[in-house]
Amino acid sequence: MIVEVIAVGTELLLGQIVNSNAATIGAALAEKGLDAHFQQVVGDNLDRAAAAVRAAIDRSDAVIMTGGIGPTRDDLTREAICQATGLEMEFSDEYAEYLRSWWVARGRGEMPDSNLRQAQHPAGAELLVNPKGTAPGLALEHQGTLIFCVPGVPAEMEHLLHAEVLPRLVRWGGKDEMLVSRLLRTWGRSESGVAELLDDLYTSSVNPSVAYLASAGEIKVRISAKAADATAAGRLIEPVEEEVRRRLGDSVFGADDETIERIVLDLLEERGWRIGVAESMTGGLLTGRLTDLPGSSRFVAGGVVPYDSRLKQSLLGVGDITHVVNEETAAAMATSVKELLDVEVGLSVTGSAGPDPLEKPAGTIVFGVSTPEDTRTREVRMVGDRERIRIYAVTTALQLTRLALTGKWWGV
Repeated sequence: MIVEVIAVGTELLLGQIVNSNAATIGAALAEKGLDAHFQQVVGDNLDRAAAAVRAAIDRSDAVIMTGGIGPTRDDLTREAICQATGLEMEFSDEYAEYLRSWWVARGRGEMPDSNLRQAQHPAGAELLVNPKGTAPGLALEHQGTLIFCVPGVPAEMEHLLHAEVLPRLVRWGGKDEMLVSRLLRTWGRSESGVAELLDDLYTSSVNPSVAYLASAGEIKVRISAKAADATAAGRLIEPVEEEVRRRLGDSVFGADDETIERIVLDLLEERGWRIGVAESMTGGLLTGRLTDLPGSSRFVAGGVVPYDSRLKQSLLGVGDITHVVNEETAAAMATSVKELLDVEVGLSVTGSAGPDPLEKPAGTIVFGVSTPEDTRTREVRMVGDRERIRIYAVTTALQLTRLALTGKWWGV
């Protein structure tokens, strides 16, 4: 069964809101073994939205539309379905009364008449009560195609997706199979380098299939298989995963939800160590990444952000602050923050994020890691804009810390 997703909203096209709903729906469909060959984003324009619906009906077995079912004039999803299908718009007195009761129960006084738009629906559509808001979902069968509408608000969308839409799709034509994916996380190799090493697996393996994802300095290898259940899919994935791990070796550092920050904290816990961070050009991003995880306070003492070079001297005892993008400064920052925060591991970052060069070309970053066993530094040249360089610097700092904690240091 092919299911198409249409996200409605000009704000999505303008980038004012990230289209997270499409990703959520896509993942949920895959889990149920339903195929999603197309996704569309269309603005708040009646003719274009209707054209998107017609295109989806022509090539898909079911359509899920998200957004555009609120009470304002720019909420045009209901009208777009009517225009695309030729159905008349009807009004539900029952749902209108539900809306009035909902409004009164929350002490909001008299309900604006515009909210009654949410009681409108294409003829024959079933209104799906939304307990998290006033906009009901819609379910409609039109000439052999299922059409669903759910709100654009993520919490409301997710509830109706799982409570109403997915069960109906599975009953209508869900396959007796499940799509399972295994995500292997790698660092230290380029995307093209990983692809070359796995090229024959990519071209020859259909089930499971192999794909590559690059983000934030990591290359991820996704292995996906369809089978009757998760156990059977896992059996298909296992030999391919073993071969990928064999070929990529130590550059594979984790799988699925094993993020680099989670792995670093787990390694600290194994050793009974704590970490302190001294970061200059990343401006607190590194400490933030480590402390995003619940329970991180047991292993992360804190961070120092000596953005002004004079603070490198007064707080961390760096001697020469006329030149700070070098390995000597990184080493001093790592060892000093370790002493300052009374921890076993000190991690430092100093460098030039750009766009203007600081001592060295923009993108020159120097890292330091100090453990009870050794202190080492590494200078790296990164490319990209300021944001990209800072994000990649955080990833690299965590990866170098992982290597130091495993005793491999910079040997990838």
